[in-house]
Amino acid sequence: MTIAANRKVLITGGASGFGLDIAREMISAGAKVALVDKSAQNLALATKELGSNALSITADVRNQSELIAAVELANSEFRGLDTLVISAGVIHIKPMGEVSEADWDLTLDVNLKGAFFAIQAASKYLVESGRGRIVAISSDAGKRGFSQIQAYCASKFGLIGLIESCAVELAHAQVTVNCVCPVGCPTTGMGEEVLDWKIKVGNTTPEAIKAATAQTNPLGRNASETDVTKTVSFFISDEAAFLTGCALDVDGGAHLGFFPGVSSN
Repeated sequence: MTIAANRKVLITGGASGFGLDIAREMISAGAKVALVDKSAQNLALATKELGSNALSITADVRNQSELIAAVELANSEFRGLDTLVISAGVIHIKPMGEVSEADWDLTLDVNLKGAFFAIQAASKYLVESGRGRIVAISSDAGKRGFSQIQAYCASKFGLIGLIESCAVELAHAQVTVNCVCPVGCPTTGMGEEVLDWKIKVGNTTPEAIKAATAQTNPLGRNASETDVTKTVSFFISDEAAFLTGCALDVDGGAHLGFFPGVSSN
């Protein structure tokens, strides 16, 4: 897998979780990476770890002007921009009757509107680069509905639609636009939120939840941040230049069908 050593990358939600792990991978391949995140504290820790090829930019993806300024700064500092990774995301887990308008708006604004703002702001530079790449983090919940995460499902389904639309619109300039759809990963911040909720609901331990989740996955384990990072890296690589508009499952086969009441073994 060949990632050009001089890629110029902007990652939303880049100071933690999938975003930070992707930044590590890109920098190890010789890229310059702008981390966009609303947490100044997390950004400071991330850039300290990543070194001089990482640029820290505090911005809220829900704020269009802040995101435009972040893209402009990255483009100026790197003298160009050719890669955008959309990793900023939030979730809430509540029965339908308890979901407030504020809950709904926050989830859709960060996960979907923020993604659009990022693509809108960065696309002209990606076009100019002649080798533009956009990769977004959707979810298995972008393809299947799950109870008590109504807004999250809606935002991630919508993100896949956004990616497909932008893939068509930017194809003329050889900008590829794809997304990955991971199953839950217990080591990210969001994964830990979901794990905490499962512990409360099931009145059990983290170890029991992780073991049960792994047991029900066809490949017999939970997803890792590395699984997602390597897939994102593939979409950014030269080998993926003819792939666009894809929504790739990174889930160990969890999306596959089975006969109800019959063991997979």
